[in-house]
Amino acid sequence: MSAVWRASRAAVKRRRVQTFVIGLVVLCSTTTVLLALGLLAAASGPFDKAYTAQRGAHTVAAYDPAKVSDAQLAQTAHRPGVAAAAGPFPQAVVDVPGDWLWMPAGPLTVVGRADPAGPVDRVDVLMGHWPQGPGEIVVNWGLDGTPYADLLGTKLEAPGRPTLTVVGFATSMSKSAAAWVTPEQAAALHPTATQMLYRFTDPSTGAQLRDSLARATEGLPADSVTAAQTHLTLKKAFSARADAYLPFIALFGVLGLLVSALIVANVVSGAVVSGSRHIGVLKAVGFTPNQVVAVYLTMVSVPAVAGCLLGTLLGNALAAPILQIAFSGIETGMAGVGTLSPWLSVACLAGMPALVLVTALVPALRAHRLPAAQAISAGGAPRTGRGLRVQRVLASSRLPRSVSLGLGHPFARPGRAFMTTAAILLGVATVTLATGLTSTMVSYAQTGRSGPGGPVVNVQVGGHGNNPVEPLLSDAQIEERLRSLGAQDVRARGLTQIGLVGYTQPAFGSFYRGSPSPAGAFVEGRPPSGPGEIAAGPSFLTERGLAVGDRVTLEANGRRTAATVVGQLIDSDARSLESTWETLGQLAPDNRAVDYTVRLAPGADARAYADAVDAADPGLHSEVGYSGNAATTTVIGFSSVFSVMLTLVASLGVFNTVLLNTRDRRRDLGMLKSIGMTPRQVIAMTVTSVTGLGLVGGLLGIPLGIVAHRLVVDNVGIVAFPESMKDVWHAPQLAGMLCAGVAIAVLGALIPARSAARMTIAAALHTE
Repeated sequence: MSAVWRASRAAVKRRRVQTFVIGLVVLCSTTTVLLALGLLAAASGPFDKAYTAQRGAHTVAAYDPAKVSDAQLAQTAHRPGVAAAAGPFPQAVVDVPGDWLWMPAGPLTVVGRADPAGPVDRVDVLMGHWPQGPGEIVVNWGLDGTPYADLLGTKLEAPGRPTLTVVGFATSMSKSAAAWVTPEQAAALHPTATQMLYRFTDPSTGAQLRDSLARATEGLPADSVTAAQTHLTLKKAFSARADAYLPFIALFGVLGLLVSALIVANVVSGAVVSGSRHIGVLKAVGFTPNQVVAVYLTMVSVPAVAGCLLGTLLGNALAAPILQIAFSGIETGMAGVGTLSPWLSVACLAGMPALVLVTALVPALRAHRLPAAQAISAGGAPRTGRGLRVQRVLASSRLPRSVSLGLGHPFARPGRAFMTTAAILLGVATVTLATGLTSTMVSYAQTGRSGPGGPVVNVQVGGHGNNPVEPLLSDAQIEERLRSLGAQDVRARGLTQIGLVGYTQPAFGSFYRGSPSPAGAFVEGRPPSGPGEIAAGPSFLTERGLAVGDRVTLEANGRRTAATVVGQLIDSDARSLESTWETLGQLAPDNRAVDYTVRLAPGADARAYADAVDAADPGLHSEVGYSGNAATTTVIGFSSVFSVMLTLVASLGVFNTVLLNTRDRRRDLGMLKSIGMTPRQVIAMTVTSVTGLGLVGGLLGIPLGIVAHRLVVDNVGIVAFPESMKDVWHAPQLAGMLCAGVAIAVLGALIPARSAARMTIAAALHTE
């Protein structure tokens, strides 16, 4: 083994290019695979673990107390299929004032519960204590991190309701309430619903949950169930953003693995072929066939292990910011998603080198079978007669002789040419995927920003920063002033917290006055245009089990109004919806606009307009244009980095192939130079030898990249892209993708081609 190690170490030092290529491709592959596994684990494991630990409710059901009694609801806990139940709990709605615990004004769902324990939905108290008497309330802390101690003791003074003091903060994975009080206190808040929490024996699918709830409520009065929320919608909402990033990271990981396997196999195969004389010498001095195979496997393992170690370190370093982005805005409760599990790193550290060894074993076995005498005599020369028929056909064409010779070279080594073409194919597929994602995300980022007219100015009411300034002008006067300063179009937005009857978690409504939402912002349905019409994004609808056409009841400030979901937005926060100003008038008629979107005439000076608005009222703050989109920046950034990495790796694969071909054909090059081939013709011949492979790889890689792009954009849970954003392929782009394959081939071939051109005749023929 000492001799095997010395021979392997010498091979690693001698074959620096192959060592670097293997290490780099394994590094890239390990990083992308580790991130993909980390996202997959974070999207499922933490939620399931935390939900089980809290005995989270499979279904949170709200009942109409006018139609069903508490005694009847208590009986549902003993129905077939119910594993455990908690309740009944009185459920009330309290309208909180603005800025209470950083919340906007609106309804707060409060549940009366004697203690946080129980068979279902064990609430974790994060700070303070559970309410023990009248006048005390515990608030569900939906934000990540620890609540602030100085918020304890905050008073809640709602009109017509007793004053409540915050005595604690808690979290519920079931999202069964926004706050809790004692049952006696809930009775004083005039409850409008009764809550039951269920855990069922068959909770895996939505159909099973519906059937289980139907069996539990069998015999109750019709329409007594006003709403039901399942844990499946919570889990999907929890992992929605991670699921959005997972498809394209996983695809890049798979592409990296395939490129890695192909290039490693190509490198080892080339090392065996070009090093046949070295193999013969090793066998002649006493190395057994198994030891020769061990030399080549060790030669591959050294850079593979180094690349795997660096890739694991890089993946763990990138995990925290990527997981933070993936789960940003998600109410995670007690489910921690900050770091990768150590087992994922262990799996990559063990699996990636093993994959490299398995890939390298097949070509390394050629060294096992090669007799010593044949290996020493054969050297690195290609087999006689291989590809001669193709060379004769090309020689009879009108192509320059250097070009025809180059086009025929791949047929002398068909296996090596195939693996090189496959590497280029995957490189082109990666570039195509990245280009498609970039086009889609740029179109998504521009949703609603393009249209007739000139530049856009955003006007915020209340000043800017931590010291809000009350505007001097009224709502109507502000809009009139904005128009008088030269606005072509003004769109006002009112913002308030609202509740959906039957759902415990509050929502935030944006109500628009002026021009309607652009049709391009909707993937299904239409923009709200009248009172009682709302629209929301896929996350909001998924979390509440809603779809276009469904009806809900909105409530705020003690008022209720029926509403219909008329459109699905491309994207929206999981807790926000949008509607019309008429709907806001039914719920909160005294509310004023919080900001305005102003579109100016073409050619207008947006900066001068913004300065004029700021000077008109100290309570107004203007900004020119739109802020960036974090998801767009993230996807484009990730895809660009991975594309550059994999394109570079594919080019290194081409570089390795051309370098091996040049070494194999040293004597042929010497003979060609001796009969008059110039250095430029040598470069042309060498580059042409892989240009055809690049063209074929481009032709085959483009459809693969298009399919991968469609697979990614069709499986993004938090954004529902319309067909106009998916159909991004046009003739100029496709031509550019085809050129990408040729560019990868030429980029990888240039350096060894120049090296071959500088080779002297004496150096090429010195072994003759």
